[in-house]
Amino acid sequence: MDAMTTAQPEAVAETSPASWENQIAELLASLSQVQGDLLNLLEEKRLALAAGDYQELQRFTLQETELIQRLEACHAQRQSLLVAAAREGLPSGSVQSLAQALPADARDKINPDVEESRRRSRLLQHHSLTNWVVVQRTLIHLSQMIEIIATGGRMKPTYGKSDSPIDSGTLVDHSA
Repeated sequence: MDAMTTAQPEAVAETSPASWENQIAELLASLSQVQGDLLNLLEEKRLALAAGDYQELQRFTLQETELIQRLEACHAQRQSLLVAAAREGLPSGSVQSLAQALPADARDKINPDVEESRRRSRLLQHHSLTNWVVVQRTLIHLSQMIEIIATGGRMKPTYGKSDSPIDSGTLVDHSA
C-alpha cells in the first residue's frame, strides 16, 4: 500500500505549469460559454417578464435546467482542479489564487480570463437581481388587483366597527 501512496503523489507532482495553465484555461472557457448563455437567457427573461409574456417564460424552464447542469459541471471541474492543486501544495482557495501561482508568462495569459469571469459573475448577479425585482413588483401588482376585486374597490376603514354588507367583497356571498 505504501508503493501506491508514493506512486500517486509522484504522478500528481508531475503536473507542469503548462498543464495547470491548460486546465485553468479549459475551465474558464467552459465557464465563459455558460455565463454568456446565461446572460442572454436572463436578458430574454427580463424582456418577457416586462412584457408579461408568461408563455415565453415557460419556454425558459428547459433552458434554465440545461444551464444549471452546465454550471454544476463547471463547479465540479473547479473543485477537482482546486483539490489537485491542494495535493501539490499549490494555492487552492480559488482559481484566481491558483492562477497567481503560475509562472509570469502563464499568469499573464490567464489573468484577463479570470478577471472577465469575475466581471461576468457580477453582471449575472445584477441581471438576476433585476429580474427578481421585476417579479416582486409583478407580485405586488397582482396582489393589489386581487384585493381590489375581493373588496369591490372599497377600502375598509382603519378605525371603527362596520359590519355593513357594503364593506364585503363581491366574490363572497354576503351571508357567508
